[in-house]
Amino acid sequence: MKGCTVAEVILDDALDTSLDYRISEELLGKVQLGCRVKVPVGNSERQGTIVRVKETSPFAKLKQIAAVLAEKAHITEELFKLAEWISAYYCCPLRKVLKTMLPPSVRGKAKIKEQLFIKSALSQNALAEMCDTLRRSHPAQALVLDAILKSPKGILLTKLLETTGLARRPVDNLVRKKILLCQKVQIDRSLLTGEEYFPTKPKILNEEQLEALEKIKKSLDASRFEVRLIHGVTGSGKTEVYLQAIDHALQLKKGVLFLVPEIALTGQMIERLKGRFQEKIAILHHRLSLGERHDAWHLIRDGKAMIAIGARSAIFSPIQNLGLIIVDEEHEPSYKQSDEAPAYHGRDVAVMRGKLTGATVILGSATPSVESYHNAQKGKYKISVLSGRADSATLPNVTVIDMKDEIAKNKGFTLFSNPLIKAIEERMRIGEQVILFLNRRGYNTSQMCTACAHVLQCPGCDTNLTFHLGENVLACHLCDYRLTPPPKYCPGCKAEGSLKFKGAGTEMVERALHALLPEVRTLRLDADTTRHKGSHEILFKSFRAGKADVLIGTQMIAKGLHFPQVTLVGVLNADGSLQIPDFRASETVFQLLTQVAGRSGRGELKGEVIIQTHMPDHPIIGLAKEQNYGGFFSQEIALRELFRYPPFTHLVKLTFRGKNSQEIQKRADELRIQLIMQLPSDFEILPLVPCGHAKIKGDFRFQFIVKGEKIGQLLALLKREDRGSENLRLSIDVDPLSTFF
Repeated sequence: MKGCTVAEVILDDALDTSLDYRISEELLGKVQLGCRVKVPVGNSERQGTIVRVKETSPFAKLKQIAAVLAEKAHITEELFKLAEWISAYYCCPLRKVLKTMLPPSVRGKAKIKEQLFIKSALSQNALAEMCDTLRRSHPAQALVLDAILKSPKGILLTKLLETTGLARRPVDNLVRKKILLCQKVQIDRSLLTGEEYFPTKPKILNEEQLEALEKIKKSLDASRFEVRLIHGVTGSGKTEVYLQAIDHALQLKKGVLFLVPEIALTGQMIERLKGRFQEKIAILHHRLSLGERHDAWHLIRDGKAMIAIGARSAIFSPIQNLGLIIVDEEHEPSYKQSDEAPAYHGRDVAVMRGKLTGATVILGSATPSVESYHNAQKGKYKISVLSGRADSATLPNVTVIDMKDEIAKNKGFTLFSNPLIKAIEERMRIGEQVILFLNRRGYNTSQMCTACAHVLQCPGCDTNLTFHLGENVLACHLCDYRLTPPPKYCPGCKAEGSLKFKGAGTEMVERALHALLPEVRTLRLDADTTRHKGSHEILFKSFRAGKADVLIGTQMIAKGLHFPQVTLVGVLNADGSLQIPDFRASETVFQLLTQVAGRSGRGELKGEVIIQTHMPDHPIIGLAKEQNYGGFFSQEIALRELFRYPPFTHLVKLTFRGKNSQEIQKRADELRIQLIMQLPSDFEILPLVPCGHAKIKGDFRFQFIVKGEKIGQLLALLKREDRGSENLRLSIDVDPLSTFF
């Protein structure tokens, strides 16, 4: 097909391979790499993305592109290169990567929002005279003009009708008389619209902060790709370094990408950014409506927003002239996507995007991931250390309580040690605040029969049902199966009254605390209380405003939150995750304890942390008590090297799932034997085992793990593997965070 221009298109759905289409003469100037198009497939039309424009095709007859869906390309050349890398490294079809990069709202599921805008067609004086003229003859029209006089620049029709309490007819009559003008305007659904933020000025940096900032500035000035790890203790002022680095990037007319690990942190960071910068800020995360995401994405793509902030997927924002990428709390597991392909890590994609664009990448954490700190030790990343807290704040005093002794003193199970209760009472007396951390939601973690030891489990998952008192329901936290009301008879032995609730969650903590301290004011932050949009911000603002004495929560409260009045943090069960047979268990517990302890004493008031544990002599508990990251890293890196775990090798986890357990194991064994025969001897292929959650939503799950220092050959083999059908599916997770679940 020489002499005619051809576009290679990857469809949004169904096919993983690209299709060739002819570009008609009228579309020649509009078609380019990254364009969204509508193309004929069989008897229907599908949407897709152009991944290549070329002059020839091996196929003799080609159909024409039906339509170009937008004037500008949705995927820039830089983002397309990033997509190709993700596809190759995370062993995922390019189609799925492009789909991940483009939110559903951008793929045609949402449009711009328009509303009617009303303004005066006359001068203010003439409008006032007209208002007086109409006061007696047409009082409703006069009421409309009164509202317009108070909004001389104009007002949205919906707001006008809401303010006046009138129907639309008086407005239409005034428009018809050419007293008022009515026009359509595009509405920005960004969450920042209409919000007011208290302006702040840059703080004076201490010597360590200033040194870290100067190195970032030099990198930005030179437009040089560089990864800088800011290892600062909790409360050391990392955010202020970020803000002043952003200011420098904006002065250089460079765009900024700011990643936070959780939606919970977005509101707090927006408040700080908006208080410091007048530039438009775009927010991107999954809790936004389709329309809000549509508007935010286009603000970024059109260069109207120079700062984009959001969780993991915000790394794909089409920011213009990208110069600075910040990954706050870089150690957080929520940066890794594990439940669907591509199983990418937001931090690692950020580093690769920085490399492709020549941007400076900042990774910040008080407890860096072992991999990132190892890269800094080896010189691959540059490191800046902030060893003390900013301003006048000091690190909190940490006390470890042996709960075995407390249970003996109380002659039975207790949620709260005596020292913790006394410390909470003291904070209530002097008007300071408390955070209580327990990484389990619900009221009770299980319901068990005392006669036959039968534990109520989800019928579709291999997990116990959790009791939620407020809703009086037994719920599965994997598939959201719900059983209400809880049974009175044991499903196993049919005994009546033998079912007892076991274990404690955040809901029980809140109720038990009220029983001990009736006057305490509490707020609870977990997945149950933050289901609705904006609920995080409402709870945080209430707590910061002093409307509660105690904030009770799961790991959401351990991540970078700043509450100056909090002087006590209580960790109710410090050792639960240490029992998980996973090579990252120690790292996870150390990070969680250190981070949650860091919420205490962040203002001028001295902080205290009380850690309750049944394993007070465990080395990780001791290291977390001392906030000793160096000691933790030295111990952990030696174990990782001994057993050939990251960062000394790469891991690839192959998970097989389906309805028939025997078929799954057969398919998995076949692939495992095939890899043993095809891979060099320096690869280690572990045995096939059931996953930590051996059954989810009716699917049985098995996995095996492959270890290797250089995994290019393994990925090439896996790229050709059939991912299976609805009955038997294979998922590939490169650099998994968990080797158990």
